[in-house]
Amino acid sequence: MNGPHLDRIGRATQETAARELDALVVSPSPDLAYLTGYDPMPLERPTLLVLRPNRDAVMLVPELERALAAASPVGKHLELVPWRDGSDPYEAAASLLAGAARIAVADRLWATHLLGLERALPGAAFSPASPVMGRLRAVKDEHELGALRRAGRAADETFRQILTMPFQGRTEEDVSHDLAELLVQNGHARADFAIVASGPNAASPHHEPRGRTILPHDAVVMDFGGELGGYFSDTTRTVVVTAAPDGFEEAYAAVQEAQGAGIDAVQPGREAQEIDRAARTVIDAAGYGDRFIHRTGHGIGLELHEPPYMVEGDRTILEPGMTFSVEPGIYVEGLFGIRIEDIVAVTADGVERLNRSTRELQVVA
Repeated sequence: MNGPHLDRIGRATQETAARELDALVVSPSPDLAYLTGYDPMPLERPTLLVLRPNRDAVMLVPELERALAAASPVGKHLELVPWRDGSDPYEAAASLLAGAARIAVADRLWATHLLGLERALPGAAFSPASPVMGRLRAVKDEHELGALRRAGRAADETFRQILTMPFQGRTEEDVSHDLAELLVQNGHARADFAIVASGPNAASPHHEPRGRTILPHDAVVMDFGGELGGYFSDTTRTVVVTAAPDGFEEAYAAVQEAQGAGIDAVQPGREAQEIDRAARTVIDAAGYGDRFIHRTGHGIGLELHEPPYMVEGDRTILEPGMTFSVEPGIYVEGLFGIRIEDIVAVTADGVERLNRSTRELQVVA
């Protein structure tokens, strides 16, 4: 089997056994791409990778996609079981899962496919696969870390270049379009999002860029990223147009300090929730606790958002190779918003920033 896929399938099978599960069923999704290097479209025709302890991996595929599966990195190294239109794919899956009582299924499995499996396997209990796959995918290997570093550098260069462009008098949509174009020019296959939120709109963390004209003294939050080499970038910077609005600089300093505290808290052996606590403590002390309305961060890799999460209650123990965002914010309705976000990687003795662009407050024209 090519590349890392044999090892990943083996570790997923071991984790399935360790959790006393009889089978792991993975459908087209980042989970399937991670395990096999095969990334077909999710369709009404199910493709299902079946992993069972002490058995060889098998993949159920539609007959018309068998050639694609066979040409994938794992195509020559695991058994492909085709099914034809007009037959029942769930009965075919049931034959591969015979005797399995506890089955974990991919979180992205369509409801119609899960219902089909439940009908074909009435005695089985189904649960999400995320406890198995989230644990595996959270720790990146050197190839994955390299891809995330490249994505981070491209996002940093995009921010450097957008600072040279005019903001005042243009619409949020105009600046968003520039960000998306720059991401692609700097190596991204595509821009998945380019949030530009100005003035009072910046108080909405997931604001959709509109036709609002950017004005002097506006704070502008830019949250942007996309896919490069299969892995994601995601960074946020907040700038001001000509000069900061009243009350902004104090709040910005609090977010800047909170983001630094969150990153400084990253150490192997700590719980994910401790990163959230470190950042939140600073913002609480500055008097803006009720204005910090989201978690401090999320894992990133083949997906923009994946485990672990930097939020109270996530007790995942940080390990070298885990990658996630640290992105505290303050949002004052009707006035302004602020967020600073970097992607970081846990190292053997601390943390590596994958974003290096300046976090000092930038004034734009």
